[in-house]
Amino acid sequence: MTGIDVQCAIYCMPVPDGRGLVARSLLRDDAYRALRNAIVDGTLAPGERLNDVELVGWLGVSRTPIREALARLERSGLVQTRPGRFTIVSPLDLRETRAAQSVVAAMHELAVREAVPVLGERELAAMRAANRDFAAALRANRVDDALAADDAFHAVAVDACANPAVRAVLEQYGPVLRRVERLRFSSLTGRASVAQHEKIIQLCAAGDADGASAAARANWQTLAPLLEAATDA
Repeated sequence: MTGIDVQCAIYCMPVPDGRGLVARSLLRDDAYRALRNAIVDGTLAPGERLNDVELVGWLGVSRTPIREALARLERSGLVQTRPGRFTIVSPLDLRETRAAQSVVAAMHELAVREAVPVLGERELAAMRAANRDFAAALRANRVDDALAADDAFHAVAVDACANPAVRAVLEQYGPVLRRVERLRFSSLTGRASVAQHEKIIQLCAAGDADGASAAARANWQTLAPLLEAATDA
């Protein structure tokens, strides 16, 4: 092989098909996040019909990324589709929400267990700051800010454990619980989470992976009393 052949073998490659896939992916992801957030915050209510034409006008994208986003939301249990008939926002289903809670609690337990050995002072400081923001948001009855701070708190361990399977499972099943979390953080019962977070931080700082992971699981299991109330409403 000549020098030119070697150079071509290294640097020359066929241009792949599918130009514009990045832009399409971004549109699909943007549509998914917008619809997911609207379902979670109640803008799109349980049982509400989702019309493609109306969603195109609202989101300003074509039908393709909207349909892809709806398919993803259906896999997450947030919408229900009857092909050729209708797509609706899923009602809160007790069995499905309980199943999602079990999975999410187990994933956060695993994330903390794997994260504890690698957590440093920077990560612990981030958890403390997020919990302070969480407590302040609850005191001021700022539910959206409380949800964001709660996400930031739990994200520290999820990021630190660097387990892509944990992240993927939480991305799929976490949104199902978000509607119930809004109820918790709108009530006084949500304030107990501040102390639960503090316990997790203390156990993480002590290097107690077993204790911290068990505390993380227990924190997510506190949603159980609200599941019955939310699905009976």
